[in-house]
Amino acid sequence: MASLLKVPEVKLRVDSFRERITSEAEDLVANFFPKKLLELDGFLKEPILNIHDLTQIHSDMNLPVPDPILLTNSHDGLDGPNMKKRKLEDHEETFQGTKVFVMPNGMLKSNQQLVDIIEKVKPEIRLLIEKCNTEETVAELRTVESEAASYLDQISRYYITRAKLVSKIAKYPHVEDYRRTVTEIDEKEYISLRLIISELRNQYVTLHDMILKNIEKIKRPRSSNAETLY
Repeated sequence: MASLLKVPEVKLRVDSFRERITSEAEDLVANFFPKKLLELDGFLKEPILNIHDLTQIHSDMNLPVPDPILLTNSHDGLDGPNMKKRKLEDHEETFQGTKVFVMPNGMLKSNQQLVDIIEKVKPEIRLLIEKCNTEETVAELRTVESEAASYLDQISRYYITRAKLVSKIAKYPHVEDYRRTVTEIDEKEYISLRLIISELRNQYVTLHDMILKNIEKIKRPRSSNAETLY
């Protein structure tokens, strides 16, 4: 390895790599991290992220409750034992839910307010992960990258959970608890998104401090062995 680095061309390439890493780290500390943490801090102060009455972020299900079916003693001309059998069959069908072929009011849309916030947050999460991948000489960045990736998983789980509940509402439109659960998870996701943005801001503060403290290590990785290589 030492003899290889004595080759002028190889040494130039190694020096060029070190200079690039150093330049990237210095730019992150001097420009990018301060800029992003200020942007996220400003985002946290926007009205959409400071709603105290969470009923304001509820969305209409756009799925009306159908009128109940009234049964009479002469239902379909049946009476006696046959009528009892029909009632039992109707009772069983009720617990099986409603077969959904088409939504009466069209597509059941997502909570648009939350979607708008999510579409702003996701690029910020991806950018943080990208910057952690760019600067790999500080091992602690792996922890920040892992936490950021978990935020994306959390958003995906929200969409999946909400979709399942909305499907339940379509099948069991008379069950109020399903409708209430949707509003509950919307409120929970709103709070979670605000916490995610706050964490992203705080992680940029941490990264700024972390790289600043390790800037010499980035400039001269394993400096104790560097002299012996030449």
